[in-house]
Amino acid sequence: MRAADFWDDAEAAQRTSAKYSRLKRRLDDCTSLESRFGDLETTEELVREELAGDEVDEALFAELSRGLAALEGELDRGEEQRFFSGRYDEGGAIVTIHPGAGGTESQDWAEMLLRMYLRWFENRGFKVEVNDVQEGGEAGITSATISVEGDNAYGLLASEKGVHRLVRMSPFDSANRRHTSFAAVEVSPLVSDDVEVDIDEDDLRIDTYRSSGAGGQHVNKTSSAVRITHVPTNIVVQCQNERSQISNRATAMRMLKSRLLELEERKRAEELARERGQQLDVNFGSQIRSYVLHPYQMVKDLRTDHETGNSQGVLDGDLDPFVHAFLMWRAGHDHKRG
Repeated sequence: MRAADFWDDAEAAQRTSAKYSRLKRRLDDCTSLESRFGDLETTEELVREELAGDEVDEALFAELSRGLAALEGELDRGEEQRFFSGRYDEGGAIVTIHPGAGGTESQDWAEMLLRMYLRWFENRGFKVEVNDVQEGGEAGITSATISVEGDNAYGLLASEKGVHRLVRMSPFDSANRRHTSFAAVEVSPLVSDDVEVDIDEDDLRIDTYRSSGAGGQHVNKTSSAVRITHVPTNIVVQCQNERSQISNRATAMRMLKSRLLELEERKRAEELARERGQQLDVNFGSQIRSYVLHPYQMVKDLRTDHETGNSQGVLDGDLDPFVHAFLMWRAGHDHKRG
Protein backbone atom coordinates (compact mmCIF):
# COMPACT_ATOMS: atom_id res chain seq x y z
CA MET A 1 0.00 0.00 0.00
CA ARG A 2 3.01 2.30 0.39
CA ALA A 3 4.04 1.73 -3.23
CA ALA A 4 3.98 4.83 -5.44
CA ASP A 5 1.82 3.11 -8.06
CA PHE A 6 -0.62 1.59 -5.56
CA TRP A 7 -3.59 3.68 -6.74
CA ASP A 8 -2.88 3.28 -10.45
CA ASP A 9 -5.41 0.44 -10.45
CA ALA A 10 -8.20 1.95 -8.34
CA GLU A 11 -10.34 -1.21 -8.11
CA ALA A 12 -7.43 -3.42 -7.06
CA ALA A 13 -6.33 -0.77 -4.57
CA GLN A 14 -9.80 -0.63 -3.03
CA ARG A 15 -9.88 -4.43 -2.63
CA THR A 16 -6.47 -4.39 -0.98
CA SER A 17 -7.48 -1.51 1.30
CA ALA A 18 -10.64 -3.37 2.31
CA LYS A 19 -8.63 -6.51 3.10
CA TYR A 20 -6.16 -4.45 5.13
CA SER A 21 -9.03 -2.91 7.10
CA ARG A 22 -10.52 -6.36 7.85
CA LEU A 23 -7.19 -7.75 9.04
CA LYS A 24 -6.44 -4.66 11.12
CA ARG A 25 -9.84 -4.93 12.84
CA ARG A 26 -9.13 -8.57 13.67
CA LEU A 27 -5.72 -7.68 15.11
CA ASP A 28 -7.22 -4.81 17.12
CA ASP A 29 -9.91 -7.17 18.42
CA CYS A 30 -7.28 -9.68 19.57
CA THR A 31 -5.28 -6.94 21.29
CA SER A 32 -8.43 -5.70 23.03
CA LEU A 33 -9.34 -9.22 24.18
CA GLU A 34 -5.86 -9.75 25.61
CA SER A 35 -6.10 -6.48 27.53
CA ARG A 36 -9.57 -7.24 28.88
CA PHE A 37 -8.50 -10.76 29.86
CA GLY A 38 -5.64 -9.29 31.88
CA ASP A 39 -8.00 -6.86 33.62
CA LEU A 40 -10.37 -9.71 34.50
CA GLU A 41 -7.50 -11.78 35.92
CA THR A 42 -6.64 -8.87 38.22
CA THR A 43 -10.28 -8.52 39.27
CA GLU A 44 -10.50 -12.28 39.94
CA GLU A 45 -7.42 -12.15 42.19
CA LEU A 46 -9.04 -9.37 44.23
CA VAL A 47 -12.26 -11.38 44.57
CA ARG A 48 -10.33 -14.48 45.67
CA GLU A 49 -8.45 -12.47 48.30
CA GLU A 50 -11.74 -11.17 49.67
CA LEU A 51 -13.22 -14.68 49.71
CA ALA A 52 -10.19 -15.90 51.67
CA GLY A 53 -10.92 -13.21 54.23
CA ASP A 54 -14.65 -14.07 54.33
CA GLU A 55 -15.48 -10.68 52.86
CA VAL A 56 -16.94 -10.17 49.40
CA ASP A 57 -17.43 -6.85 47.63
CA GLU A 58 -20.71 -7.49 45.83
CA ALA A 59 -20.02 -4.73 43.31
CA LEU A 60 -16.61 -6.21 42.48
CA PHE A 61 -18.08 -9.69 42.10
CA ALA A 62 -20.82 -8.33 39.81
CA GLU A 63 -18.19 -6.52 37.73
CA LEU A 64 -16.27 -9.80 37.32
CA SER A 65 -19.42 -11.69 36.30
CA ARG A 66 -20.40 -9.06 33.72
CA GLY A 67 -16.89 -8.92 32.34
CA LEU A 68 -16.67 -12.69 31.95
CA ALA A 69 -20.03 -12.86 30.18
CA ALA A 70 -19.06 -10.06 27.78
CA LEU A 71 -15.66 -11.66 27.10
CA GLU A 72 -17.28 -15.02 26.39
CA GLY A 73 -19.56 -13.38 23.80
CA GLU A 74 -16.59 -11.68 22.14
CA LEU A 75 -14.63 -14.95 22.09
CA ASP A 76 -17.58 -16.67 20.38
CA ARG A 77 -17.53 -13.97 17.70
CA GLY A 78 -13.80 -14.40 17.29
CA GLU A 79 -14.20 -18.17 16.96
CA GLU A 80 -16.60 -17.62 14.06
CA GLN A 81 -13.68 -16.57 11.85
CA ARG A 82 -12.54 -20.17 11.39
CA PHE A 83 -15.92 -21.23 10.00
CA PHE A 84 -15.82 -19.02 6.91
CA SER A 85 -14.17 -20.78 3.99
CA GLY A 86 -16.72 -20.13 1.24
CA ARG A 87 -15.91 -17.92 -1.72
CA TYR A 88 -18.28 -15.15 -0.62
CA ASP A 89 -18.46 -15.73 3.16
CA GLU A 90 -16.37 -12.72 4.13
CA GLY A 91 -18.44 -10.26 2.09
CA GLY A 92 -21.88 -8.71 2.22
CA ALA A 93 -25.26 -10.25 1.52
CA ILE A 94 -28.68 -9.56 0.07
CA VAL A 95 -31.54 -10.72 2.29
CA THR A 96 -35.05 -11.20 0.92
CA ILE A 97 -38.07 -11.93 3.13
CA HIS A 98 -41.35 -13.34 1.80
CA PRO A 99 -44.49 -14.20 3.81
CA GLY A 100 -45.96 -17.64 3.36
CA ALA A 101 -49.61 -18.47 2.76
CA GLY A 102 -51.97 -16.97 5.30
CA GLY A 103 -52.55 -13.38 4.25
CA THR A 104 -52.28 -10.72 6.93
CA GLU A 105 -50.95 -13.12 9.59
CA SER A 106 -47.93 -14.14 7.53
CA GLN A 107 -47.39 -10.63 6.21
CA ASP A 108 -47.21 -9.33 9.77
CA TRP A 109 -44.76 -12.12 10.66
CA ALA A 110 -42.58 -11.15 7.68
CA GLU A 111 -42.45 -7.58 8.99
CA MET A 112 -41.52 -8.85 12.46
CA LEU A 113 -38.62 -10.77 10.90
CA LEU A 114 -37.53 -7.65 9.01
CA ARG A 115 -37.46 -5.70 12.28
CA MET A 116 -35.54 -8.54 13.99
CA TYR A 117 -32.84 -8.59 11.33
CA LEU A 118 -32.49 -4.82 11.19
CA ARG A 119 -31.87 -4.78 14.95
CA TRP A 120 -29.38 -7.63 14.70
CA PHE A 121 -27.52 -5.86 11.90
CA GLU A 122 -27.38 -2.74 14.07
CA ASN A 123 -25.99 -4.77 16.99
CA ARG A 124 -23.33 -6.19 14.68
CA GLY A 125 -22.39 -2.79 13.32
CA PHE A 126 -23.30 -3.74 9.75
CA LYS A 127 -24.09 -1.21 7.06
CA VAL A 128 -27.66 -1.74 5.86
CA GLU A 129 -29.64 -0.46 2.92
CA VAL A 130 -33.32 -1.31 2.48
CA ASN A 131 -33.66 -1.75 -1.28
CA ASP A 132 -37.35 -2.54 -1.45
CA VAL A 133 -40.31 -3.05 0.87
CA GLN A 134 -43.81 -3.90 -0.39
CA GLU A 135 -46.45 -3.18 2.21
CA GLY A 136 -49.38 -5.51 2.83
CA GLY A 137 -52.97 -4.46 2.36
CA GLU A 138 -53.99 -4.49 6.04
CA ALA A 139 -50.70 -4.92 7.90
CA GLY A 140 -47.20 -6.27 7.45
CA ILE A 141 -45.28 -6.64 4.20
CA THR A 142 -45.54 -8.80 1.09
CA SER A 143 -41.78 -8.69 0.50
CA ALA A 144 -38.60 -6.93 1.62
CA THR A 145 -35.06 -6.85 0.22
CA ILE A 146 -32.06 -5.59 2.19
CA SER A 147 -28.41 -5.16 1.28
CA VAL A 148 -26.04 -5.83 4.19
CA GLU A 149 -22.33 -5.00 4.28
CA GLY A 150 -19.96 -6.03 7.05
CA ASP A 151 -17.32 -8.61 7.98
CA ASN A 152 -18.55 -12.12 7.18
CA ALA A 153 -22.13 -10.94 6.69
CA TYR A 154 -22.90 -13.59 4.06
CA GLY A 155 -21.22 -16.34 6.07
CA LEU A 156 -23.18 -15.43 9.19
CA LEU A 157 -26.49 -15.14 7.38
CA ALA A 158 -26.19 -18.70 6.06
CA SER A 159 -27.84 -19.61 9.37
CA GLU A 160 -31.02 -17.76 8.38
CA LYS A 161 -31.80 -19.34 5.00
CA GLY A 162 -35.10 -21.18 5.09
CA VAL A 163 -38.60 -21.04 6.54
CA HIS A 164 -39.31 -19.43 9.90
CA ARG A 165 -42.44 -20.48 11.83
CA LEU A 166 -44.38 -18.33 14.32
CA VAL A 167 -47.00 -19.56 16.81
CA ARG A 168 -48.99 -16.89 18.69
CA MET A 169 -52.39 -15.58 19.67
CA SER A 170 -53.42 -13.63 16.60
CA PRO A 171 -53.88 -9.85 17.01
CA PHE A 172 -55.99 -9.97 13.84
CA ASP A 173 -58.44 -12.65 15.02
CA SER A 174 -61.48 -11.28 16.84
CA ALA A 175 -61.90 -14.70 18.50
CA ASN A 176 -58.33 -14.45 19.83
CA ARG A 177 -57.37 -17.88 18.53
CA ARG A 178 -53.87 -19.27 18.19
CA HIS A 179 -52.39 -19.05 14.70
CA THR A 180 -49.32 -20.48 12.98
CA SER A 181 -47.59 -18.32 10.37
CA PHE A 182 -44.66 -18.92 8.04
CA ALA A 183 -42.17 -16.66 6.28
CA ALA A 184 -39.21 -17.51 4.06
CA VAL A 185 -35.76 -15.89 4.14
CA GLU A 186 -33.43 -16.00 1.14
CA VAL A 187 -29.77 -14.96 1.36
CA SER A 188 -27.42 -14.38 -1.56
CA PRO A 189 -23.89 -12.91 -1.76
CA LEU A 190 -23.57 -9.17 -2.37
CA VAL A 191 -21.22 -9.07 -5.34
CA SER A 192 -19.25 -6.17 -6.79
CA ASP A 193 -19.67 -4.88 -10.32
CA ASP A 194 -16.45 -6.56 -11.48
CA VAL A 195 -17.85 -10.05 -10.83
CA GLU A 196 -18.89 -11.54 -14.17
CA VAL A 197 -22.28 -13.25 -14.42
CA ASP A 198 -23.57 -14.33 -17.82
CA ILE A 199 -27.04 -12.79 -18.21
CA ASP A 200 -28.81 -12.72 -21.57
CA GLU A 201 -30.84 -9.51 -21.95
CA ASP A 202 -33.43 -11.51 -23.88
CA ASP A 203 -34.08 -13.53 -20.71
CA LEU A 204 -35.13 -10.44 -18.76
CA ARG A 205 -38.57 -8.91 -18.33
CA ILE A 206 -38.27 -5.38 -16.95
CA ASP A 207 -41.23 -3.50 -15.48
CA THR A 208 -41.42 -0.06 -13.92
CA TYR A 209 -43.91 1.17 -11.34
CA ARG A 210 -44.39 3.96 -8.85
CA SER A 211 -42.48 3.69 -5.61
CA SER A 212 -44.63 3.03 -2.59
CA GLY A 213 -42.24 4.12 0.13
CA ALA A 214 -41.27 7.48 1.55
CA GLY A 215 -39.89 10.00 -0.89
CA GLY A 216 -42.25 12.91 -1.23
CA GLN A 217 -43.56 14.26 -4.51
CA HIS A 218 -40.89 12.50 -6.58
CA VAL A 219 -42.25 9.10 -5.57
CA ASN A 220 -45.81 10.04 -6.40
CA LYS A 221 -45.13 11.49 -9.85
CA THR A 222 -42.60 9.14 -11.47
CA SER A 223 -42.49 5.41 -12.19
CA SER A 224 -38.94 5.12 -10.89
CA ALA A 225 -39.17 1.70 -9.20
CA VAL A 226 -37.88 -1.24 -11.24
CA ARG A 227 -38.83 -4.91 -11.22
CA ILE A 228 -36.70 -7.42 -13.16
CA THR A 229 -37.79 -10.99 -13.82
CA HIS A 230 -35.23 -13.54 -14.99
CA VAL A 231 -37.53 -15.72 -17.06
CA PRO A 232 -35.51 -19.00 -17.17
CA THR A 233 -35.24 -19.20 -13.35
CA ASN A 234 -38.32 -17.11 -12.47
CA ILE A 235 -36.16 -15.06 -10.09
CA VAL A 236 -37.72 -11.66 -9.42
CA VAL A 237 -35.83 -8.67 -7.99
CA GLN A 238 -37.04 -5.14 -7.47
CA CYS A 239 -35.68 -1.86 -6.20
CA GLN A 240 -37.41 1.40 -5.36
CA ASN A 241 -35.17 3.18 -2.87
CA GLU A 242 -33.07 5.10 -5.40
CA ARG A 243 -34.12 8.47 -6.80
CA SER A 244 -33.94 7.58 -10.47
CA GLN A 245 -35.11 4.70 -12.61
CA ILE A 246 -31.56 4.27 -13.93
CA SER A 247 -30.15 3.88 -10.40
CA ASN A 248 -32.93 1.50 -9.39
CA ARG A 249 -32.26 -0.63 -12.48
CA ALA A 250 -28.53 -0.77 -11.77
CA THR A 251 -29.17 -1.84 -8.18
CA ALA A 252 -31.75 -4.42 -9.29
CA MET A 253 -29.26 -5.89 -11.78
CA ARG A 254 -26.66 -6.28 -9.00
CA MET A 255 -29.32 -8.02 -6.92
CA LEU A 256 -30.12 -10.34 -9.82
CA LYS A 257 -26.44 -11.22 -10.25
CA SER A 258 -26.27 -12.07 -6.56
CA ARG A 259 -29.35 -14.28 -6.70
CA LEU A 260 -28.04 -16.14 -9.77
CA LEU A 261 -24.66 -16.71 -8.09
CA GLU A 262 -26.39 -18.08 -5.00
CA LEU A 263 -28.43 -20.41 -7.19
CA GLU A 264 -25.25 -21.74 -8.81
CA GLU A 265 -23.60 -22.19 -5.40
CA ARG A 266 -26.63 -24.16 -4.20
CA LYS A 267 -26.57 -26.39 -7.31
CA ARG A 268 -22.86 -27.11 -6.81
CA ALA A 269 -23.46 -28.01 -3.14
CA GLU A 270 -26.32 -30.34 -4.10
CA GLU A 271 -24.19 -32.00 -6.79
CA LEU A 272 -21.31 -32.52 -4.35
CA ALA A 273 -23.69 -34.01 -1.79
CA ARG A 274 -25.08 -36.43 -4.39
CA GLU A 275 -21.56 -37.54 -5.34
CA ARG A 276 -20.95 -38.36 -1.69
CA GLY A 277 -24.22 -40.29 -1.52
CA GLN A 278 -25.68 -37.75 0.88
CA GLN A 279 -28.55 -35.34 0.96
CA LEU A 280 -28.15 -31.71 1.99
CA ASP A 281 -29.42 -31.07 5.50
CA VAL A 282 -30.51 -27.53 4.77
CA ASN A 283 -32.23 -25.96 1.80
CA PHE A 284 -34.38 -22.96 1.15
CA GLY A 285 -37.65 -24.86 1.42
CA SER A 286 -36.95 -26.38 4.82
CA GLN A 287 -38.31 -25.11 8.13
CA ILE A 288 -35.34 -24.06 10.22
CA ARG A 289 -36.64 -22.32 13.34
CA SER A 290 -39.79 -22.04 15.43
CA TYR A 291 -40.78 -18.94 17.41
CA VAL A 292 -43.48 -19.73 19.98
CA LEU A 293 -45.20 -16.86 21.81
CA HIS A 294 -48.23 -18.86 23.08
CA PRO A 295 -49.00 -20.94 25.14
CA TYR A 296 -45.37 -20.65 26.28
CA GLN A 297 -42.30 -18.63 25.24
CA MET A 298 -39.62 -20.43 23.24
CA VAL A 299 -37.47 -20.04 20.15
CA LYS A 300 -35.90 -23.29 18.92
CA ASP A 301 -33.64 -24.00 15.97
CA LEU A 302 -34.70 -27.29 14.42
CA ARG A 303 -31.23 -28.06 13.04
CA THR A 304 -29.04 -27.43 16.08
CA ASP A 305 -31.67 -27.87 18.85
CA HIS A 306 -30.45 -24.60 20.34
CA GLU A 307 -33.33 -22.90 22.16
CA THR A 308 -34.19 -20.09 24.54
CA GLY A 309 -37.23 -19.03 26.54
CA ASN A 310 -36.51 -15.35 25.82
CA SER A 311 -38.57 -15.09 22.63
CA GLN A 312 -38.85 -11.31 22.84
CA GLY A 313 -35.09 -10.95 23.15
CA VAL A 314 -34.60 -12.90 19.92
CA LEU A 315 -37.24 -10.85 18.12
CA ASP A 316 -35.39 -7.75 19.36
CA GLY A 317 -32.25 -8.89 17.55
CA ASP A 318 -30.45 -11.23 19.97
CA LEU A 319 -29.54 -13.75 17.27
CA ASP A 320 -25.85 -14.32 18.00
CA PRO A 321 -26.32 -17.53 20.07
CA PHE A 322 -28.42 -19.10 17.28
CA VAL A 323 -25.95 -18.08 14.58
CA HIS A 324 -22.98 -19.38 16.57
CA ALA A 325 -24.74 -22.68 17.28
CA PHE A 326 -25.49 -23.07 13.57
CA LEU A 327 -21.88 -22.42 12.54
CA MET A 328 -20.66 -25.02 15.06
CA TRP A 329 -23.30 -27.51 13.87
CA ARG A 330 -22.46 -26.96 10.19
CA ALA A 331 -18.73 -27.32 10.84
CA GLY A 332 -19.41 -30.67 12.53
CA HIS A 333 -21.53 -31.89 9.62
CA ASP A 334 -18.97 -30.74 7.05
CA HIS A 335 -16.27 -32.62 8.97
CA LYS A 336 -18.36 -35.82 8.93
CA ARG A 337 -19.02 -35.45 5.18
CA GLY A 338 -15.33 -34.94 4.51
